[in-house]
Amino acid sequence: MSTAHPDYLERILNAQVYDVAIETPLDFAPSLSARTGNHIYFKREDLQPVFSFKLRGAYNKLSKLSPEALARGLVCASAGNHAQGLALSAQKKGVRAVIVMPTTTPLIKVDAVRRRGGEVVLAGESFSEAYTHAKELEAAEGLTFVHPFDDPEVIAGQGTVGMEILRQHPKPIEAIFCCVGGGGLIAGIAAYVKRVRPEIKIIGVEAIDADAMTQSLAAGHRVVLDQVGLFADGAAVKEVGEETFRLCQLYVDEMIRVDNDAICAAIKDVFEDTRSILEPAGALAVAGAKAYAAREGLRDAALVAVASGANMNFDRLRFVAERAEVGEQREAVLAVSIPEQPGSFKRFCSLLGNRNITEFNYRYADSAEAHIFVGVSVHNREESRALVTSLVAEGLPCMDLTDDEMAKSHVRYMVGGHAPQADNEVLYRFIFPERPGALMNFLTNLHSDWNISLFHYRNHGSDSGRVLVGMQVPAGDKTAFQTFLDRLGYEYADETANPAYRMFLG
Repeated sequence: MSTAHPDYLERILNAQVYDVAIETPLDFAPSLSARTGNHIYFKREDLQPVFSFKLRGAYNKLSKLSPEALARGLVCASAGNHAQGLALSAQKKGVRAVIVMPTTTPLIKVDAVRRRGGEVVLAGESFSEAYTHAKELEAAEGLTFVHPFDDPEVIAGQGTVGMEILRQHPKPIEAIFCCVGGGGLIAGIAAYVKRVRPEIKIIGVEAIDADAMTQSLAAGHRVVLDQVGLFADGAAVKEVGEETFRLCQLYVDEMIRVDNDAICAAIKDVFEDTRSILEPAGALAVAGAKAYAAREGLRDAALVAVASGANMNFDRLRFVAERAEVGEQREAVLAVSIPEQPGSFKRFCSLLGNRNITEFNYRYADSAEAHIFVGVSVHNREESRALVTSLVAEGLPCMDLTDDEMAKSHVRYMVGGHAPQADNEVLYRFIFPERPGALMNFLTNLHSDWNISLFHYRNHGSDSGRVLVGMQVPAGDKTAFQTFLDRLGYEYADETANPAYRMFLG
């Protein structure tokens, strides 16, 4: 980067985006506003021709390139939305575009790029690996590289979102919330808004397992993550941009991190108010706005969340629907023990009252107690805690599993499978990037000398494959087993001591 910093106000005011992009509406969200007690607005970038804001930066960059640079053809790396924006922009300009995408990219995004004339190359499991391959193609074929976020013209193109927000809402705004991957969108919006209306807070939102900007701002320098969660794949970046980081240091007021359940709840919130379905990265800003309003105890404040993308893989909807109620704190997932005697089951049901039951798993047990896995609709986390307290007071031991990842992803589908004869059983939860053939690859790598005593996999239509594996490992093999786990190379969690395992499966 040049040491002479660009004048972003001038660049944004002169950005060329509207040959392909539209000025998206700023829609009031009545249901979410009523629930939070604030005035929440969605900046509807999901309504762009490529269902994402990325079109703005890509086209502005192409508009500033020389005819010679365009004629050589273009190349970029993208998890999907920049790819679509560049493909459509190149199609509009009549030039070649080679798009390198991670192998984990949802098929809906790959197909969309191809339909717009982009030449798709799948390489690597993350943006960083795809980026490396794209740079190799740039050198080998003499192509012109178009960075998805760390380029002043791309940043300026994204900054037109901020320009539109201020024009559309001239009244006071408490804060504008932006999803953050590499940082192009928030850098552009912040650079404009802080020059024109500096009193407005600019708040970035990241997935809790892909928080490169949060960590970088806290450290005072760019941090490279060892790995990133891929649920919000459109914002799954290991390292933020150099220029975007500089701008965020200057202008961003705060970063907020949200988990996958909160993202799923935000997708549902937007659907209820607009009947549109955002992709996980597209809903990050909404999740952040909700978290900020709750934390600050805001009332009647104007909050703008950029709905930044709607390239949702349809298969993911099952996972989103299952997790949305938990993320909204409107479902409690409980494990309850009742006496194995006539009448106790009916008594337990009566204690739940007229609450809606979302899930109920029960199996007769040849013991003094029966264990029930139950999902119950609640209004908030306080009601969930009160329900647990009331059940315990009635002599029914109860555990709240609402935040137990293993229970939500696996145990709820396996209740009733005790195996007391499985000596020396250890239980591990593994996570691997989901794609066709990924489970078979995992099984091939899993081959070992220890007996597999439990195995559960369910395709959630999400970013990662999730497998629960029980293996019989004698105490004397612990060191060898740890060596095996290290060699396996997958993210894992030891769930052997998890109480849900002991209650329902052990």
